[in-house]
Amino acid sequence: MKEIGKQIAERRKKNGLTQQDLSEISGVSAKTINSIELGKANPSVNVLSKVANPLGLVISLSERIMHE
Repeated sequence: MKEIGKQIAERRKKNGLTQQDLSEISGVSAKTINSIELGKANPSVNVLSKVANPLGLVISLSERIMHE
């Protein structure tokens, strides 16, 4: 989650947006956005998509193969 949060923060800043701006655009609280950017949140795919989409970021899921 830290890497995703870092990418969101970088893109938000590049677009000249504050966390409050992104909150208003995405409908996700500024507190949640802050937690995501710090890698402290475990947001649902829906919340992550709401935050990422206005920034032009795409969330994709890939299958992980676990070796036992």
